[in-house]
Amino acid sequence: MKDVVKAFDLYAEDYDRWFDTEEGRVIFKLEVNAVRLLIKNLKHPYLEIGVGSGRFAKELGIDFGIDPSSKLLEIAISRGINVKKSMGEKLPFTDNSFGGLFILFTLCFVHNPERVLSESRRVLKNNSGLIVGIINRESPWGELYMKKGKEGHPIYKHARFYSTDEATKMVEKENMKIEGYSSTLCQTPSERPYKEIVHHKAVDDAGFVCILARKH
Repeated sequence: MKDVVKAFDLYAEDYDRWFDTEEGRVIFKLEVNAVRLLIKNLKHPYLEIGVGSGRFAKELGIDFGIDPSSKLLEIAISRGINVKKSMGEKLPFTDNSFGGLFILFTLCFVHNPERVLSESRRVLKNNSGLIVGIINRESPWGELYMKKGKEGHPIYKHARFYSTDEATKMVEKENMKIEGYSSTLCQTPSERPYKEIVHHKAVDDAGFVCILARKH
């Protein structure tokens, strides 16, 4: 895990700057729209585990964020996000604190995803929701990032990608009830990124899939 944090600290500015590229702006908008499709019944306060540079938190109105990377947190703070330096496996919050919790792109980088999901459930209020967003391993996008990782990409070499089914089963093991999915990035990575619709379901070969689950 230390290697992952070190990588994000080292490449924090490069990572954040990608979102301002033409490709980054289009893809970011699609991913935000996919999360928004599931967010409407969640109540504040919100927490994002793996808040990174705060791009998604600011766009989605997320109140709090945690991340182990000091450099990324500095950028998140500059965007007005309330942050704490912490690992997802041990959240610095009391039980039943949040009405909505977000784990976007983070599950593939954590050391113990089951523990992160268990902690997420602990800090959620009863009847509150969790949104997990993943790069779907069983998609052209997942294949691309896994290939980059094998070739030594400084960030993706630390990632372990999951399929929609694998992520769903991990969430269900924490006694969370799946309520819905959203999917986007059905275009291929070889194309110039373009605007596309967001599907209110799990699409098999979609690059980005969100899972909505509720704590009862």
